[in-house]
Amino acid sequence: MTRPSQIQVREHAALVDDLRTLTPEQWRTTSLCGDWDVEDVVAHLGAASGLTFWGWLRSIAGARFDADLHNQRRLEEFRGDAYPETLERYAAAGPIALPRKESVAGLGELIVHSEDIRRPLGLKHQPDAEGLLLVATFFASKDFAVNSRSLVKGLRLTATDAEFRTGDGPVANGPLLSLVMAMAGRRAALQDLDGDGVSVLSERLAV
Repeated sequence: MTRPSQIQVREHAALVDDLRTLTPEQWRTTSLCGDWDVEDVVAHLGAASGLTFWGWLRSIAGARFDADLHNQRRLEEFRGDAYPETLERYAAAGPIALPRKESVAGLGELIVHSEDIRRPLGLKHQPDAEGLLLVATFFASKDFAVNSRSLVKGLRLTATDAEFRTGDGPVANGPLLSLVMAMAGRRAALQDLDGDGVSVLSERLAV
């Protein structure tokens, strides 16, 4: 099996290639990640790549365990004076190694936030199939960073383009990337899914 960090290297390179094609206006596009624009998300990913577990622990403790404050502080610390500098800093960044080097969590962070950037811009990218399956399985089994396991509890998720099926209950069918994005709390992904479970997901995401 390919190591998650190796898959991250490829996905990071693919995102950098896409980012190099963007216009200044596109860098200001609102992403799928709250109020963050494209540059904010890139800076967030870059900041995460530079944190060790102990560095993360010190940062989150310094923010009094307010994850939003922690993320904003690290984002602002990483971002350059203008987007070209942020891009070059991100291009030089390595894999996200939280909570450890070969955790699937870091790969999930990269795949989800890359789609947060690409989808509003109309950019198409199919993540590494093996890596995407690892992330989907991880999200369905654990609440880590996002409450993905709780979100899909009591639902049957079935990918239409991969060998992925999990859970029991009302069904949500669709592309594996869209299932991953839905598990990460992105309502925009629900439009790609069908089945009785989609309305349940929609209600849960509205809370």
